[in-house]
Amino acid sequence: MRRPHRVDGRGTPVRVRDISFFVSLFFARLADQMLLFLVPLVVFQTTQSAALSGIAFFIETLPRYLLFSVCGILCDRRSPVSLLVISQRFRLLTCAVGIAGHELLGGIGWLIALSAVCGILSTQGFLAREVMLPQIFRQQRFEKVLSYSQLGDQLGMVIGPILAAALLGLWPWQIVVGITAFLFLLADLGLTLWHRSSRIELAPPEAAHNSWVDPFRIALRHIWHLPGLRRAAALSAGLNFVFGATLATSAAMVTGIHGQSEQSYALLQTASAVAAIAILAFLAHVIIPLRAMGAIGYTAIFIGGLLTAISPNYGVYAAGYILVLGFDRMFTIYLRSLRQKIIPQKDFGKTTGAMITVNNLSQPLAGLLVGLFSGPGGPGLVIGGISLVMGAIGVIVAIGATPVFKQANR
Repeated sequence: MRRPHRVDGRGTPVRVRDISFFVSLFFARLADQMLLFLVPLVVFQTTQSAALSGIAFFIETLPRYLLFSVCGILCDRRSPVSLLVISQRFRLLTCAVGIAGHELLGGIGWLIALSAVCGILSTQGFLAREVMLPQIFRQQRFEKVLSYSQLGDQLGMVIGPILAAALLGLWPWQIVVGITAFLFLLADLGLTLWHRSSRIELAPPEAAHNSWVDPFRIALRHIWHLPGLRRAAALSAGLNFVFGATLATSAAMVTGIHGQSEQSYALLQTASAVAAIAILAFLAHVIIPLRAMGAIGYTAIFIGGLLTAISPNYGVYAAGYILVLGFDRMFTIYLRSLRQKIIPQKDFGKTTGAMITVNNLSQPLAGLLVGLFSGPGGPGLVIGGISLVMGAIGVIVAIGATPVFKQANR
C-alpha cells in the first residue's frame, strides 16, 4: 500500500512556489516544439519531397511512442522527480552531441536522430509529470489542473514555431538546436528550484517485479478489462491517425501545395496553438461533462481532417488545421481525466504508458502512410482516407457501446 499523499498549503491550483514548476514545463515544451517544427521543415527544404518529409516524421516520432510503456514502468519504480530531471538534462546533452556529430560528419540525419532521442526523453518527462500532477494538486478538480498544465504546453506551442522560424531565417539549424539546448537547461533550473522549495512528499515507488513482462501484462489486462479504457484507446488511436497525418504533411501542404511562406507556416502553428489555449482556458473555468467533452473534441477533429484533405485553397486548409490541433487539447483533457478516474494508482504509470503507446502509434504510422502513398494526388488523398477511418471508428464505438462515456461521467 502506498502512503497517503500529503499536499502542503491550501491546495490552490497555482501557488507562488509552484510557478517554477510550470515555468519548467513551459521551457521544456518550447524546446520540444522547436525541434518538432524544425525536422519536417528542414527536410522538406532540403529535399523538396513531401514523401521524405513524412518518412522523417515517422522516424522522429516512432521511438517516443514505442517506449511509452517502458517509461511508464519506470515511473512506478523510481521517483518521478528524478526521472524528470534525467529527462531534461539528457535532452540538453543530446542536442550538443547532435550538433557536434553534424559538424564532424555532416548530414541532415543528425537533426532527425537528435530529435528522435529527445522525443524518447520527452516521453519519460511527460509520464513523470503525469504521475506527479494528481499528487501535487490532489485537492483540486483534475480537469482544471490538466487545463493549467496544458496551458503551459500550449504557450510553448505558440512561441516555439515563431521563435524557430525567426531563428532559422537568421542562422542554420545547428545554431537553432543549440538554443533549444539552452531552453532545456532553463527547464532543468526551474524544476530544481521547485523541488528545493517544495515540501510535498510523493508516494514511494513500488517494489520491482521479478520480471519486466509482469508490468506489461498488468497494464494490458487493465486496458482490456477496466470499463471504458479499451474503447477510449480505440477512439484515441483513430484520432491520432488524423493528427499525425496533419502534422506530417503540414510543411509540405503549406509551403508546397498552397505556396505559402515559412512565416505563414509559423503563423498557422501559432493560430492553432492560440485556439487550443482559448479552449483550455475555457475548460479551466467551465465544467463540462466528460462525455460531452470527448464527443465534441472527436467530432471537431474529424471535420478538421476532412477540411485539410479537400481544401481547395489555403483558407479552408488553415481552418481544418486549426480544428485538428485546437480540439486535440480538449480530447486530451477528456482522455487523461478518464484514465485518472479508472486506473488504480499503484498501476497508473505502467497502464498509462501502455495505453499511450497503443493510442499514439497511429501518429508515426500516419507519417509513414503519407510517405508511402502520397502519389500524384498529393498527401490530401491520404489525409482524406485516414479521416474516414477515424470517422468509422467513432461510429463503431458510438453504436457498439456507450460505457466509455458513461464511465467518464461517474
